[in-house]
Amino acid sequence: MSLEFGDRPMLIDGQMVAAESGEWMDSVNPATEKVHGRVPAASAKDIDRAVQAAAAAQPEWNAKSVFERGNLLRQLAAAIRARADDVLPLESADTGNTIASLGNDITLASGYIDMMAGMGIELKGETVPATAQNIHFTMRQPYGVVGRIVPFNHPFLFAGAHLGAPLMAGNAVVLKSPDQSPLSGSLMGEICREILPPGVVNIVSGAGPVAGDAIVRHPLVRRIGFTGSVPTGMLIQRTAAEVGIKHLTLELGGKNPLIAFPDADPAAVAKAAVAGMNFAWSGQSCGSTSRLLLHESLHDEVVERLVESVRGIQLGDPRDPASQMGPVNSAGHYRHVTNMIEAGKADGATVLAGGGRPSGAAFEKGYWVEPTVFGNVTADMRIAREEVFGPVLAILKWRDRDEALAMANATEFGLTSAVWTNDIKTAMSMARELETGLVWINGGGRHFLGTGFAGWKNSGLGREECLEELLSYTQSKSVHVML
Repeated sequence: MSLEFGDRPMLIDGQMVAAESGEWMDSVNPATEKVHGRVPAASAKDIDRAVQAAAAAQPEWNAKSVFERGNLLRQLAAAIRARADDVLPLESADTGNTIASLGNDITLASGYIDMMAGMGIELKGETVPATAQNIHFTMRQPYGVVGRIVPFNHPFLFAGAHLGAPLMAGNAVVLKSPDQSPLSGSLMGEICREILPPGVVNIVSGAGPVAGDAIVRHPLVRRIGFTGSVPTGMLIQRTAAEVGIKHLTLELGGKNPLIAFPDADPAAVAKAAVAGMNFAWSGQSCGSTSRLLLHESLHDEVVERLVESVRGIQLGDPRDPASQMGPVNSAGHYRHVTNMIEAGKADGATVLAGGGRPSGAAFEKGYWVEPTVFGNVTADMRIAREEVFGPVLAILKWRDRDEALAMANATEFGLTSAVWTNDIKTAMSMARELETGLVWINGGGRHFLGTGFAGWKNSGLGREECLEELLSYTQSKSVHVML
């Protein structure tokens, strides 16, 4: 069988290798349903080999100064930028994300590594005047081997970005690519192999219940970072607790509200609501503002403008620069998204746009879902409470501020929220009372490196994209010098 991207080995101990068993795992193009590449199906033995390689390489890596590690990380960031022409078509075909939007993933991944490379000097402790006679200070040291498990929506971005903090802190890393879109993990392995000492980064592939489970359970992996769904995050917590006391950070799902007050500009709100849904990757973003909470006074105008815009979104081959939206990521996820759309219809919400599969020969194969907007949504409906992680926007109407706040906070999630108003008191009081780790005022969607990205409630544990993330990959030790 001839495959477009062929067999893509994984990186273990500086070598691009197959699984010990010789087994491979297919990767499917979500736009065509064709198998277009394969990756090794790693077993627990392969994971142990990767972890042992990381454990052996880590002491020498940690012995480098923060300036030496920072220099190598900057070289890694530059190498990622240099391979953009290889990454983009592969990543677009493997995920369904539009190639026109994916260039930003390269910029973010490399920029994130550069940021962490420059923060190394902040890996410092403090002196404490606990007594007058002695010297008391703290110092930070790495965990050793870190496990990172990345999601299917932006696998190359997350693989690159989430190497920066653990490596800068002096750890070695075993990173697992997602089951559904694993091909770019192999390409990231090729880049890391060119720049970093053998064993410092190991990038493996395989089924989550096998390879992912083995990473979480391995006794040498004391620090784990995961990005993905709430159920999987909870499973990782349970699994880790069965084998040891481990430090976990979890960046999980969201059901994020965009709340528009009466004084907001309806045209700006409609534009922000469409942009906030991230249709370029079919709404498959944990930060998507998938609930639009509109004050009744501007509801009709915003909806009219928004629906017109959504109906104009151009679906097509994600590798075509003219396409504005591709398919959802996999067959299993397609079933989930379409089931949620049917639940919205059954619960009595009104389909204002989309709601089905696009028509035409180009969409007969693949996991295609029209960009969908529901109106007349109430807070008790599934599409208002549960994460769809797809191109589905739910619109709710409200009358007073307290009602809007109650709606916004009435889910298990607490990742992002957006408030649109020109009243500073309203903006700041809402920012204080919204139960989310991030609030945009008259904005949405963008991440600002250095400020931190994190969820409250079931949306996660720990902050990323800031100094706090770097420090989280270290353990603090107190030292008492008795004079």
